[in-house]
Amino acid sequence: MPERVDRDGTPAYRFLGVELTRREAAFLVLGVVFLFVIPDIAGLSDSLQLGVIHQGLLFGFAAVGLNLLLRHTKLTSFGHAAFFGTGAYATAVLARYAGVQSVGLLLLGAIAAATVMAAIIGVLSLRHTGLYFALLTLAFGQLLYAIALGQSALGGSDGLPVRPGPANQPLLFGASFSPDVYQVLTYYLTVVVILIGLFVMYRITQSPFRNALDAIGQERTRARFIGLPVRRYVWAAFVISGIYGGVAGGLYAVVRQYVRPEGTLFFLRSGDILFMAILGGFRTLVGPLIGGVVLVFLQDVGQDVTQYYEFLTGTILLILVYGFPRGIVGSLRSGGIVNTRLGELRREPSVLSTWGRTAVQSIERKVTEALTSLRIILFGVD
Repeated sequence: MPERVDRDGTPAYRFLGVELTRREAAFLVLGVVFLFVIPDIAGLSDSLQLGVIHQGLLFGFAAVGLNLLLRHTKLTSFGHAAFFGTGAYATAVLARYAGVQSVGLLLLGAIAAATVMAAIIGVLSLRHTGLYFALLTLAFGQLLYAIALGQSALGGSDGLPVRPGPANQPLLFGASFSPDVYQVLTYYLTVVVILIGLFVMYRITQSPFRNALDAIGQERTRARFIGLPVRRYVWAAFVISGIYGGVAGGLYAVVRQYVRPEGTLFFLRSGDILFMAILGGFRTLVGPLIGGVVLVFLQDVGQDVTQYYEFLTGTILLILVYGFPRGIVGSLRSGGIVNTRLGELRREPSVLSTWGRTAVQSIERKVTEALTSLRIILFGVD
């Protein structure tokens, strides 16, 4: 039964180690219900495709893993697609060459491969920090991409199918289904895996291990001085984040039933995963997941609207980044910029005109500065 507790003067409830206020519990229930009714909602509109949302959730789940590293150790990885791709290719290899048909066994293989890969890359990369660490992760990611591209056993640029056995598809609960049913069932499987993954990540971020990572992220030397095994803790966080990427990659392969280097291991995928975490709010638990859905949805809609979809997507993302400086979820949280502004507007509606004048003055100032800079570049200083 839920236990009532006091959180800084606000009543909250604790259940299975998760502590939530009534408002947070309401948002949690709404979010879970929304996730489970998405297949029904997607059937009502052609512009809202289940496959797009599903793909956004998978890449967002990989971003949830990256977030552990980014948020608490202050390390930025430019090569996290390596674990996503490792999970996807491990699934494809098991299906193609070992004839494994069970989705559960394929995912276990993806987790094992991603764990081993993250452990090896972690040992070799975590000797450095900052830019050197970021470049090393990028280099390892590109190395795996080159291996997948050059090996005929992995299908080269054509990739590998994930279609084992006579049913020509991975088996769910020991049975095969029609493509439409398979798509919906794998979506629900993804939702269940994501909920378990978020619960595990929540417990990690509420544990003393998270406090140790925070201390390491703030000042490594002091953390080492007080006796924390810095490299071992950061390596553990790196492996955990890699496992999340591997699970997401394994599910991606099961859902798409095909893996290619460009879609899973290319360095732009690493950039997408990193940007999803920042866009959704890397200081929150579910922000990277929201960022994943938003980014993939924008990319899909942009391709339908114009051939210059990258320009359109970039413009919308710039607006989102400037309008939500703490990420989408981070800005919507209590104390975030959106809630603060809405509170000011409720208290004094006339503040709207003040915001308008401030925005116009800010634009005028920026334009003047830009014109001044342009004049100096063209004609020099007077």
